[in-house]
Amino acid sequence: MSTSQPSHLAMVPFVSVENMMKIVNTISLPKVIADIADYIEADFLRWEEFDKTPRVAAHSEEGVIELMPTSDGETYGFKYVNGHPANMARGFQTVTAFGVLATVENGYPVLLSEMTVLTALRTAATSAVAAKHLAPKSSKVMAMIGNGAQCEFQAIAFQNVVAIDTVRLYDTDPTATAKAARNLADSGLTVIQCTSAEDAVTGAHIITTCTADKQYATILTDNMVGSGQHINAIGGDCHGKTELHRDILLRSDIFVEYPPQTRIEGEIQQLDPDHPVIELWKVIAGKADGRKSNDQITLFDSVGFATEDFSALRYIRDQLKVTGHYDNLDMLADPDDPRDLYGMLCRAQS
Repeated sequence: MSTSQPSHLAMVPFVSVENMMKIVNTISLPKVIADIADYIEADFLRWEEFDKTPRVAAHSEEGVIELMPTSDGETYGFKYVNGHPANMARGFQTVTAFGVLATVENGYPVLLSEMTVLTALRTAATSAVAAKHLAPKSSKVMAMIGNGAQCEFQAIAFQNVVAIDTVRLYDTDPTATAKAARNLADSGLTVIQCTSAEDAVTGAHIITTCTADKQYATILTDNMVGSGQHINAIGGDCHGKTELHRDILLRSDIFVEYPPQTRIEGEIQQLDPDHPVIELWKVIAGKADGRKSNDQITLFDSVGFATEDFSALRYIRDQLKVTGHYDNLDMLADPDDPRDLYGMLCRAQS
């Protein structure tokens, strides 16, 4: 066999799950989430530079597989992600993902990364960025309804970006709540395990809903939401999947990432197509009001958008030289003569 080594142009930095965990643990989880939040906020401030499109989704009875692309004109990025609510019972993750960054100038990939862990980090960071601009400034208590894989990341993000000090946990599966409480025991947060959603929201300034069932559900009813609260609704991410009673939406000022996508996938799929919403980037940029009064109910109807993944991938790429936690992957064919791919294949024979 040929012993020639691939050129440097053939190599793409690859961040495996193992190396992603090393990056996070080297820097620290709270700092990584806070840093990703800063990257997300910075990219929201240049929102108009990005190509934007609703994610491309392939739905099935079992779940959904999606591609989430965007570009700022210099760098292109996409994420592949699935959502299969029944996976947990079969021993699989509900959500798995990977992502790519590429240079627009020549189309060459410059990063290939796992994004199952990274999506959890960026989802929590995005929620915290929204709450920073929309939640009551004195918010200290968050109810967390749905204590699955995203729960602890949300708690750490809100602790470090919004400065909450207490989380009230509830899940229909008590073992999930016990898991979350155990994982957060040394976080510095006061952790309260609740026996119902109604119990969890009592005294909360922020309510986060994060459930996985692919169905029209009512996790929060209208009577559970009081004036002045901020709702962080992150469980909805596809058509036919909601968490909030419609009446809550009608009482709330609703903030979204990208209206054409959220109207398909978010809580607002329950409302008329022209129901008024406010784009989060405009609030961050000072072009629209966020929280205007102490008794206002604010709702972040979050479905996750490609620019947030772009921001997270951009952050990870910036950490590679700092941490060294990556591998070079021989991914791109690089013949001596760009026209002679066939010849390169033939010369590789023994």
